[in-house]
Amino acid sequence: MFRLAFISLLLAMVSGPAFAATTRASVDVAEGAFAEQRKAIEADLADGETYSEISTEDRATVNQALDRIAGLFQTYGSVERLSWEDRTQMFNDQEQINNILTKAGEDSRLVCRREKKVGSHRVTTQCSTVANRRRAMEDSQNVLRDNRRIILPAGN
Repeated sequence: MFRLAFISLLLAMVSGPAFAATTRASVDVAEGAFAEQRKAIEADLADGETYSEISTEDRATVNQALDRIAGLFQTYGSVERLSWEDRTQMFNDQEQINNILTKAGEDSRLVCRREKKVGSHRVTTQCSTVANRRRAMEDSQNVLRDNRRIILPAGN
């Protein structure tokens, strides 16, 4: 049993690097790929459905980050020519764009709820975005909180 385990471990150690060398993935970060992604992001921002809940500040931040990345590609031509500071800036801009668009995409998701009105057998469907539902919940909590603070005048 020990021999079998030792042989299989030895075989795994020898074949691991050889297998990894053949399946190595290359990251293609080219100006053309960025241009296509930028075009797709701008189209999604403009259609009014994909990122319908994105704020104007976040939209401006995404556009500024895309402009900075495009400027780096225009100046240097490729990622390999970038200095480490510029690569770090590009990576940070990409992360910022991803975070903003992921959050906006989640907030723009449409959620539908089927419910019956009291005293009726008729089912209605009410659809709203996640952000609208969150705002409605926060507004109702604020109304309840404000109503608790109202002090009634004496004599009522």
